[in-house]
Amino acid sequence: MTLWFTEKQTSSFGITGKVNRALESEKTTFQQLDMVETQEFGNMLLLDGMVMTSEKDEFVYHEMIAHVPLFTHPSPKHVLVVGGGDGGTIREVLKHTSVEKVTQVEIDDKVVEYSKKHLPHISSEYENPRVELIIGDGFEHIIKSENRYDVILVDSTEPVGPAAGLFTKGFYAGIAKALKEDGIFVAQTDNPWFKGDLIRKAIHDTKEIFPVSKLYTCNIPTYPSGMWTFTMGSKKHDPLNMPDNHFFEIDTKYYTKELHYASFVLPRFVQKLCEDNK
Repeated sequence: MTLWFTEKQTSSFGITGKVNRALESEKTTFQQLDMVETQEFGNMLLLDGMVMTSEKDEFVYHEMIAHVPLFTHPSPKHVLVVGGGDGGTIREVLKHTSVEKVTQVEIDDKVVEYSKKHLPHISSEYENPRVELIIGDGFEHIIKSENRYDVILVDSTEPVGPAAGLFTKGFYAGIAKALKEDGIFVAQTDNPWFKGDLIRKAIHDTKEIFPVSKLYTCNIPTYPSGMWTFTMGSKKHDPLNMPDNHFFEIDTKYYTKELHYASFVLPRFVQKLCEDNK
């Protein structure tokens, strides 16, 4: 019998892939977690039926959420990752030698556990002494932090379940307080084809809080529509106005210095989302 997994990305559209076998399936305290071995993309993590990451294309998301803000900041030392239990974002953060400590706050310990088991290349840095893993609520951690982090990365699921509060203006305001005076934050903000209203609101709210606010994109084939966005809020540093000495050689498969700038060049319909009122 041939098995196929289908993610319904809207009520009338989805993506599908051939599954070799199911590796894990568990209803955790927070969400339905599945790990499957697919023929095209290798092992794949699913949360509430949505693709979170896969062995084949994970590097795109993790490199772009991490390196764009970390190269924009002149000397990031203390970094916070909210979510990201698969470990890929902290793996990329640690490629920056200036980073003394990366704190990760993940609400669901089962995501970490099964990622270590089935996605070892992605979760390879959990034992690094520069990593502090906290199993807890990222929203609460942000509220309790003040003037603490150079860079904050919100590596969340879509705005459902435990991640719903991570897409609010109040959360972005809390992030601003948790950042140092020249801090930067980046959050994944879904895709412009199906979630235009979410992007419009995210960039609108960010503009009201941060002096510098930008949207940038990348291509991730297993994510809805393949086109993905990240919203950046910065207190001081502009990702498009940086000295060359901010960049250094780094081991990547997607991110480059040239792509850093190019990712901020938006198609007109996406640019319009950033210009529209909420």
